[in-house]
Amino acid sequence: MAKRQTSSKSFHAVAGALLLSLGLLLLFANLDEVAAQVNHSFTSTGGSLGTVIELGLAGMRAVQAYFFDQSTFQAGLHLILVSFWPLILVMIGATLLQNAISRRQLEVGTDFSVRGIRE
Repeated sequence: MAKRQTSSKSFHAVAGALLLSLGLLLLFANLDEVAAQVNHSFTSTGGSLGTVIELGLAGMRAVQAYFFDQSTFQAGLHLILVSFWPLILVMIGATLLQNAISRRQLEVGTDFSVRGIRE
């Protein structure tokens, strides 16, 4: 029975580490592509008045879509949320890894709290 619990804890730690690293890899790969697209989408140089105007017009377009075309706004919001699906992997992996680490600390007898080492 103890062997089964140990293998289960070990599986959770390995699965958590794998999901966390895979999610971070996919998230940073997506963010790299988005940064490249944003860099090429603005025609004006950074910090100029043209950039501010472009961002203002994009914001006004989003507000217009929100008030007058709900389906387009929801479709755009859906696309934004779907593009961050690797965050789900990161959150699940971090949770599994945290649970595995906290269980190990309780077994060893060291309990690290937020304030420091417990006396």
